Amino acid sequence: MKNQHPLTTLSALSALFALCVAACAPVGPNYRLPAAAALNTPDAQGQLTGAHGSGISDAPVPAAWWHLYDDPVLNDLVTSALRSNTDLRVAAANLARSRAEVSEAQAAIGFGGSASASVQRAQVSGEAFLLTEKVPVTNIGDFGISVSYQFDLFGTLRRGIEAARAEDESVEAAADVARITIVADVARAYIESCSAADDANIARHSLALQQQSTRLTERLRLAGRGNQPDVTRSQTQVQTVSAEIPRFEARQQAAQYRLAMLLAIAPEALPAAVRACDRTPRIRRSLPVGDGAALLKRRPDIREAERRLAAATARIGVATGELYPSVSFGASAGLTGAMADLGSPATQRWGFGPLISWNFPAHGARQRVQEAQAGAQAELARFDGVVLNALRETRTTLSTYAADLTRLRSLEGARTSAARSANETHRLYIAGRDSFLSDLDASRTLTTVEAQVAEAEGLVAGDQVNLFLALGGGWNRDSEVSATKSAGPR
Repeated sequence: MKNQHPLTTLSALSALFALCVAACAPVGPNYRLPAAAALNTPDAQGQLTGAHGSGISDAPVPAAWWHLYDDPVLNDLVTSALRSNTDLRVAAANLARSRAEVSEAQAAIGFGGSASASVQRAQVSGEAFLLTEKVPVTNIGDFGISVSYQFDLFGTLRRGIEAARAEDESVEAAADVARITIVADVARAYIESCSAADDANIARHSLALQQQSTRLTERLRLAGRGNQPDVTRSQTQVQTVSAEIPRFEARQQAAQYRLAMLLAIAPEALPAAVRACDRTPRIRRSLPVGDGAALLKRRPDIREAERRLAAATARIGVATGELYPSVSFGASAGLTGAMADLGSPATQRWGFGPLISWNFPAHGARQRVQEAQAGAQAELARFDGVVLNALRETRTTLSTYAADLTRLRSLEGARTSAARSANETHRLYIAGRDSFLSDLDASRTLTTVEAQVAEAEGLVAGDQVNLFLALGGGWNRDSEVSATKSAGPR
């Protein structure tokens, strides 16, 4: 036999090494975000449309954005909700379950073992041992242990771990979605309670003025200086204003019921400061909104969708790996035989060696790969939809906030003008140069404008909450602690 040339031997070894490396590489596609994904478009990476103008700044969104209200009551409510809210408890349980699933996937690689023990009274077949006579009935024992190691030559198990980790990260992002939603709901309910109380107080003041006007109109009629239609119109106005008060009180109660639910407490257990609040909280500075790229990195629903896409891509590798053989190496030892003889050399057994199993691509194995590929395409489409919706939601909220803020500032100007008119009319009345009815009318006008301002303040405060929710602020688990430390003592 001729000796092979050294170069030929080296080439063969190189080919064998390349084959082994290829076999050890995980099957299926490696995950990377497609270049055509909506997240990579210039529109998603640039400045937020509508994020210019008064009331808005491009400063980064603070983690604990609710501290911008400078309201210790709101801060305490948010802290309590993050500690006891039932939705967050569900999210925490889901996260613990996903972490256990990751550990389960990781445990599939490596050594495994088992132990068995059985005792039975049995009649075994003599023919099984090439005996022609009957084997007597006896007590038979079987004790053994086995150890095996699963080789992940084609990366099927590694793809499973990759999918489990991505799923775990998506569940964690879903928990962050729950967190920012709870924070926004708490802020919204508290603001609604304060705003409704503010509206109710203005309505009560307006009612008192209208009742005073009605009494004056009645006296003028009795003195022959007025008529009954004026009295009737004034009484109608009293009933109209009075009818608004229960609506505001119901709004306040409903907001407090929702707040109690978010805190997982009875409504009676709400802090007294919540029921006492009768002024709408507002942020008196420009709102920091950041830019589009920061928004898309911050929003947890986008991270959730992206991690679901990564998990779906890894599952393609899991399905592809089922087309290849699985290889494990095992060893076992034990004792099998009559109970009276257990332990003797005749009952000892052992063995070791590789175990190769290969289910040929049948029973829908290839179709499962196609299903996984289609699932990844669906998750990509869902991810693009979440990104586009985030941009739409943020821009819409920015536009609404800008419009409501402009309206509020116009109404504040009208309130200043109405207050000036009411003061001038009242001075004329004191000087005897104008009637008391004119004085009341000017006061009613001021009260009406104040009611409109209070309503506009509630809308602006709600817009601020909606904007921070759209911006994805407040999901950081350490944000409350860090913000409290930075704020210092109050």
